[in-house]
Amino acid sequence: MKLTVLTYNTLFAGWDGSDDRRAQTQVELIQSVRPDIFLMQEARGYADDGQRRLFELEARLGMRGFLALAPRTGQHVAIFLRAPLSATRFDADSATFHHALATLTVRLPDHQRPLTLLSAHLCPNGPEIRRREAETLAVLADPERLLLLAGDFNTLSPHDPEPAGFAALPAQHRARYASADGLTVDRQVLSRLEMAGWVDIGHLLGHTGEPTVPTASFTGSEFASMRCDYVLTSRLLAGYARDYQVLRTAATDTASDHFPVLATFEIPDEGVAR
Repeated sequence: MKLTVLTYNTLFAGWDGSDDRRAQTQVELIQSVRPDIFLMQEARGYADDGQRRLFELEARLGMRGFLALAPRTGQHVAIFLRAPLSATRFDADSATFHHALATLTVRLPDHQRPLTLLSAHLCPNGPEIRRREAETLAVLADPERLLLLAGDFNTLSPHDPEPAGFAALPAQHRARYASADGLTVDRQVLSRLEMAGWVDIGHLLGHTGEPTVPTASFTGSEFASMRCDYVLTSRLLAGYARDYQVLRTAATDTASDHFPVLATFEIPDEGVAR
């Protein structure tokens, strides 16, 4: 079966106070893409009013949503599924992670192996904390399972060049990403995850170094131009990867400070030779 997977840091779920214009743009974008799986970071406000915004987004997208609460920061993470995909288990971890990690086990039609999805938003404050979070993710990388880990990692791949504009960032923002020398961006988080067996689909399909931040409306903020949003998979699922895109449009230039990332997989029915 064909699976399209969208991951998107929505910057406060698209809300600026009571102004929801960015949120409306995001919904229209997701509706146009019609992903089978949507992994959302910064679902701020989605736990309020009995999770009203979560239910509203479910209705508009025609997808089932699962929310992992981030009680310390309010920057919740979520996973949305489109039928015929169905969930069999959901877990949320806000103890190990600065924000939260959402983990959803999914039943695939005509396939006996489950697919496990993880929506992650690693700590923005410094590489030491992100490395600790990565240790939890590293041990999950079973090469024989169908696993997908995606989200905002707030760090640079070992395959990517030094980001344009990093040296010009204000010191307090540069410190959030810098390695021990203070001059270059830390790459140990992605290095550790790849060492454990996670496969970077953007790198695999030839998109190394394509920035996911900042968008045109959010230049001059805390970001240098870099790739910090990733789709990682187990070795088994990586063999089914067919396409990867950073979605750059007039809409995505204004809807968030991050560009959304879309990946496509072709998973054969159980019993079909891989």
